[in-house]
Amino acid sequence: MCRLKRALYGLKQAPCAWYTWIDSYFTGLGFSKSEVDPNLYQIVVERKLLIIALYVDDLILTGDELLILSCKKDLATEFEMKDLGLLLYFLGLEIWQRSGGLFVS
Repeated sequence: MCRLKRALYGLKQAPCAWYTWIDSYFTGLGFSKSEVDPNLYQIVVERKLLIIALYVDDLILTGDELLILSCKKDLATEFEMKDLGLLLYFLGLEIWQRSGGLFVS
């Protein structure tokens, strides 16, 4: 008897299954989905904001630093993931983060 183990990637249903899984995970944590963009999630904890932007299987986290660290820890327990550090490139945009602000080119 053989047991076939197939990864989620490569299946026709993969995008829908992934989005359903991550959406239920975020809403289960108390995040609310943006009315304007269904891939944008936000939560306010003790008057501190955390925003997650979801693009395919990449996440961009912004907000309070302690909330970001806590969210990364929670995500790492549920999903296999890598922390790529500060955002440098996103959808063809180059991002510079300086003390004076955020610059996009």
